[in-house]
Amino acid sequence: MHPTLLHFGHITLPTFGVLAALGLMAGLALSLRTAVSAGLSPDRLWNAGLFVLLSAFVLSRVLLIVLYLHAFLTYPILLLAVPSLTPLGILLTGIVTVLYLRVRRLPLLATLDAWAPCATLVWAFLALGHFAEGSDPGLVTKLPWGRPMIAGGIPLHPVALYAAMVAVLLTGVLLLHLRRRRRRGDTAAFALAAVGIAQFLLTFLRQPDPSVETLGNLLDPIQWVAIGMIVAAGIIWLWPRKLVFDAV
Repeated sequence: MHPTLLHFGHITLPTFGVLAALGLMAGLALSLRTAVSAGLSPDRLWNAGLFVLLSAFVLSRVLLIVLYLHAFLTYPILLLAVPSLTPLGILLTGIVTVLYLRVRRLPLLATLDAWAPCATLVWAFLALGHFAEGSDPGLVTKLPWGRPMIAGGIPLHPVALYAAMVAVLLTGVLLLHLRRRRRRGDTAAFALAAVGIAQFLLTFLRQPDPSVETLGNLLDPIQWVAIGMIVAAGIIWLWPRKLVFDAV
């Protein structure tokens, strides 16, 4: 594992942070191409993407300060450096993003179609970051590509690497799907269903988190999220929508 890309004195450059930044830049760059396929303005979609990233960063930090005000007053810089993208932060980011799209008169479903391949590309970079730092451990395996978390350790499924490969494959498929979709939202629905199914299945190879209890441990928290993604895909698919050639 290589959790640190560079360590010089008091300066530490985490591998995950570098890959996450590269993934976000790659996703934004790809949006310039997918915007054309979705019939949107590349500049407007680029600006919307920047808005989403800034909103997620600001809202996550605001929530962190509100929830841990005493710690923030004591160690402000240290607290703000903590990764803090929570489900609530994602929900609030989604709400303000929808409001932004309405104000900017960007069609929601067409925008989600254009963002779908970008999101899976970002997922690939994040998964590689988890693989590098060893933060997504799998179950024990006897397969030849099993990777030990520590030197001389027991070989485990490289779940993060599996996720990265699935994400890269999905990115290519979604780029093709985007060009051939018949209705607005088809690519977004396909992406939600595919990612949801992939994450649900990958969870069977991950080590469960014993500190998390959700509905009596009936399912892993990631599996509940995956089911939500699949349900959302179904809702979009069944919702009456415009054909692509009717889009303005």
